[in-house]
Amino acid sequence: MQPLVFLALAAALHRVSGQALSAADVSTVTADLAEGAKLSWELGTRAQSLLELYVPDFSVFSSTALPPPTSVPSNTTSAIAPVFSIAHNVVSALKNTTAQPEALVNGDGAAGDPASIGVAVLLANWTGQGAADGLDYAAAARNQLDYLLDVVPRTSDGAISHRAAQVQLWSDSVYMVPPFLAYYGVLTGNTTLINEAYNQIKLYRNYLRDPKTDNLWKHILLGNDTSDSANDEGHWSTGNGWAAAGMLRVLATMKNSPYSKTFSNQQKDLASWVKEIHTAMFANLDSTNIFTNYADQPINTTGMFYDTASTSLLASTVYRVSLLWNDHSHLPNAEKCRQALFASGPSGTSSSSSPSSAPASATSPAASPSATVAPLTDLSHFTNDGWLTPVVNPHQFGIQGQDSPEGQAFVLSLQAAYSEWVAGGSVGANAGRRTVTSTTAGWVWLGSAMLGGILAFA
Repeated sequence: MQPLVFLALAAALHRVSGQALSAADVSTVTADLAEGAKLSWELGTRAQSLLELYVPDFSVFSSTALPPPTSVPSNTTSAIAPVFSIAHNVVSALKNTTAQPEALVNGDGAAGDPASIGVAVLLANWTGQGAADGLDYAAAARNQLDYLLDVVPRTSDGAISHRAAQVQLWSDSVYMVPPFLAYYGVLTGNTTLINEAYNQIKLYRNYLRDPKTDNLWKHILLGNDTSDSANDEGHWSTGNGWAAAGMLRVLATMKNSPYSKTFSNQQKDLASWVKEIHTAMFANLDSTNIFTNYADQPINTTGMFYDTASTSLLASTVYRVSLLWNDHSHLPNAEKCRQALFASGPSGTSSSSSPSSAPASATSPAASPSATVAPLTDLSHFTNDGWLTPVVNPHQFGIQGQDSPEGQAFVLSLQAAYSEWVAGGSVGANAGRRTVTSTTAGWVWLGSAMLGGILAFA
């Protein structure tokens, strides 16, 4: 089948079903993400979502055992190039990689966020990118690790602070730090590091899980310097998503590593804790099937709004736990969320502002000038130019925003998880619903994969 015909068919099937993004839609979301991701956690989240969707063999969620291949197949070079570009830009901007421990980038006060880029840097080193560009990726990753373990402040029982200036725990950090520790441990054969990834999640859960709300996680605790960062005891939906997604990345890293049996009990805990968050979160979902910014605050609460970014991330984690752990408990909820997110209808207004209020930095990868995108004209939760909406402001978590790079990454993670779930037979789904969904998503995913091979947003 000719590529253009293939993509047209994928788009047509999508428009009929409203249940999956077409290849063209995914390309637009990917380009927006490349344009918008500038800050540390945005770069790390972008790298992770690109691996999941476009280079699954190099993702921890791959069925291929870890560590990953030490060389990149020729048919994967263009797809993985944006991930290596992030690593290259970050490491090349470091003043040196032999001095005292330091974060990969300036985290603007966050100690945990820069570690989110660590997996991309480790992967660049593992596949020998330094031989071509002369950069010492190994030293940069080691300094990031030493910074976390030896410099960043901790609680008395050992939880690594998310902030550099004070001990403060954010649910976000579960996505940023433990996956880096676990991946570093697997690549170097250091089981102590793998166990530390689990230990950090366990400590964070001890502090942030709120039994009074059936185990929703609080967002930010323990800080005593409001001039640095104030606490937020609310149950932020994205924070619960960050925690679940981070746990699953560590679970996948353990499960697919040579040390899977060693960490069998830890994997059981992680799977249980993810399910705990799912059960708590989906109990608060209203008839729109989109989470509010704070999950247990209904939409009629003053200042409350719906947030499609957290909804995308949480839905993606349901498909992941289904694939990883054969737990399908919340698939009906995830299906409702996904169908709401990708529903047809009048699209939002095109964005006219920069996707981030933060200035571009030397570590910010730019979109390729040759990249072309197609407008999204009939998806109710996307603007015409492809931005997910409505979303929380990623830099001010209590208010609604316009464009969210992390939200774009969550869409790609959802597309990846859902597509892999479908390719695996949609296990756990309602049989009647699966018939249409699997066919549609199969065509759409194949078209998307074809694009993935030629996308090279720098």
